[in-house]
Amino acid sequence: MTTIGVEEEYLLLDPVTGLPVPLADKVRAAAGLTPFVADQEVQSELLQAQVEVATPVCDTLEEVGSHLLRLRHAVGTAADRHGCRPAPCGTSPQRHGRREAVTDKARYRAMRSQAPQLVAEQLVNGMHVHVAVPSREEGIQIMNRLLVWLPTLTAMSANSPLWDGHDTGFASWRTVVFSRWPVSGMPPYFQDVADYDRRVQRLLKSGLISDIGQLYWMIRLSARYPTVEVRCLDVQLRADDAVMFAGLMRALVTTELEAVSADTPAPKWHPELLRAGLWHAARHGLSDTLVDLDGNTRPAGDVLFELLRHVAPALEAAGDTQQVTALVHQLLQDGTGADRQRAALAEGGLRAVTDLIAG
Repeated sequence: MTTIGVEEEYLLLDPVTGLPVPLADKVRAAAGLTPFVADQEVQSELLQAQVEVATPVCDTLEEVGSHLLRLRHAVGTAADRHGCRPAPCGTSPQRHGRREAVTDKARYRAMRSQAPQLVAEQLVNGMHVHVAVPSREEGIQIMNRLLVWLPTLTAMSANSPLWDGHDTGFASWRTVVFSRWPVSGMPPYFQDVADYDRRVQRLLKSGLISDIGQLYWMIRLSARYPTVEVRCLDVQLRADDAVMFAGLMRALVTTELEAVSADTPAPKWHPELLRAGLWHAARHGLSDTLVDLDGNTRPAGDVLFELLRHVAPALEAAGDTQQVTALVHQLLQDGTGADRQRAALAEGGLRAVTDLIAG
């Protein structure tokens, strides 16, 4: 069975004011003291108001869910010791007027020198899903085939509507913030792995990026693992929704691997349609239309059911059909994280939002 792994990023917030607090090093150290957290499972991020967790390699969705709950609990317990709370939200609803503290690593210091304002506004948190692939060549073909689904996945994961204390009008403002880096958003279509490597080396040689970690594409080949890494998702309020995305990603990769083996041509969309569809998805989440595989706009729910039909055989083969389908229906019923944050804001203001995301 194809293995999967999940990374989640959280903000550290003052539970009273809802403002970010630069306590990542202390929280990581406290989390590492617990007997059920292994080395590298709780990691630093660009800003000291953020932490990242990474599951081990998992064979089943039950493993994914168990590890995420374990790591969320460990970070929450460690944060409590230092008077803060982890918040699994895509953007910080409120920010200080000052610049946030940058983690003291050479790479992060270099990024601050390169783009100080972007780093200052990088209070955004994503969820990354790694899905194992047999080879880098097949990984490139998977990337090409998954481009058409990235707007739909972005809309489903939208959990970042608030910024500077107000509603941005976007369901995923994180998507907009991240799009400002030099190499970000939708990756191009690659002919093969040699084309991918050649173009990445050209970026590095030019000095436009300092390392391959600055390939902020929404999907890329992992530099550390034999996986395709899907990065278009906002971090999720609920661990169950993260499990849903892990199941969908594995099913998508499995489906497209079979298409590659059958020499089925990859769908080729015009780049401008993909970019516009992504912007539309970030703007509206699931509250409006989405672009389907034929390039037509349709109600978001119809496109989600098209996605489930597309991956149905892969979900069935993995034994994930009931769990993933139920979670997608629950998402449609409850709304995205962005919908829930907006409901909290309307009901109780920013205090209610803080209670929701860091409760």
